[in-house]
Amino acid sequence: MKTKILFVCHGNICRSPMAEFVMKKMVGEAGLGDSFEIASAATSSEEIGNGVYPPVRRLLNADGIDCSAKKARKMTRHDYDYYDHIVYMDRYNEANILRIIGNDDKGKLCRLLDLTDIPGDIADPWYSGDFELTWRQVHDGCSALLDSLTR
Repeated sequence: MKTKILFVCHGNICRSPMAEFVMKKMVGEAGLGDSFEIASAATSSEEIGNGVYPPVRRLLNADGIDCSAKKARKMTRHDYDYYDHIVYMDRYNEANILRIIGNDDKGKLCRLLDLTDIPGDIADPWYSGDFELTWRQVHDGCSALLDSLTR
């Protein structure tokens, strides 16, 4: 049985696809690719159908990751039922997820950086412009998530 993870951010063009593809690479390198199903989604409809934002795509490509087929999609209530873990980037994402799903009665929601030694929100590079900071935070969070799921 696969562990199913959905990464969620506001638009699904920066942070959540970054986390999706970084995590896919990490589980692949750990020889666990067949044990996980990993995807990402948005809490808003603004970017639906759009590809990964170019600065994020460049960071992923530089790390040998092809994200060209990824298109933004919005999270649904069905996603909550389907995925084992709903991993979001900031407290605003959490509030918006709860509007979509009603409540987290199965305890599936987790903020990605809360698994690290420095809990908190992952910086939104759409506003900050600091894609490198977000890249480091996503790597730290995904590493901690993988560790928590495989110990």
